[in-house]
Amino acid sequence: MPLGAGIHWFSPTLPLHVFEADEAGPTALVQAGIHGDEVAGVHALYELLEEEIRPTHGKLIVVPVMNPPAYRVRMRMPVGGLDLNRCFPGDADAPERELRLARRFMDLVKDERPAMVVTLHESKKRFVPDIVPSFGQTIVYGVEPRPPIVDRTIARLNERFTREGEQFEPQYFPVATSSTEVIVDAVGCIGLCIETWMAFPEARRIDMHKATVEYLLDDIGVRKLP
Repeated sequence: MPLGAGIHWFSPTLPLHVFEADEAGPTALVQAGIHGDEVAGVHALYELLEEEIRPTHGKLIVVPVMNPPAYRVRMRMPVGGLDLNRCFPGDADAPERELRLARRFMDLVKDERPAMVVTLHESKKRFVPDIVPSFGQTIVYGVEPRPPIVDRTIARLNERFTREGEQFEPQYFPVATSSTEVIVDAVGCIGLCIETWMAFPEARRIDMHKATVEYLLDDIGVRKLP
């Protein structure tokens, strides 16, 4: 069953912030902190919540920290844990917390049927096509053809972030067990990973993530500003 407006909990430390607009429209789901050492996306979502970001149409679901134990220790995964972003679609009966969480999250997505799922990431490597893997300053997608929203969003980002090395690029990089790839396969939505380069100051990366989320919500029609 789809969630109503308010804060819902997957566990005592994993809140989901759900906002419903008065006007009908699509659902967008934005998540961060699936890797605990990628902090700018987490802080970006918390800042957007503090600034009272709201949908004008449809529904917005915000999950600022997908993996609280990893985030608390600022590691990709907690000691003895699994990489949550390689655990999808998950297993409700598994002993591993990450597999159970992935399955619960997949059930949520199937109930909500979002038009777009966005995951905020960071990379220690600036994207260079000849270096695999490298991700920084890209919008990553895993299903061809490339969703047109990628190019439109990158164009807006590159008008705003113009310092050396800040320009964004699209990158096709499917990962079969990542949250976005499995969700796209399950519900047919747009699934994107936003990657900033950790060489930039944290405050600058936070601004990049905030801008990307706002531009994507504008484009998908969840946030239609005057």
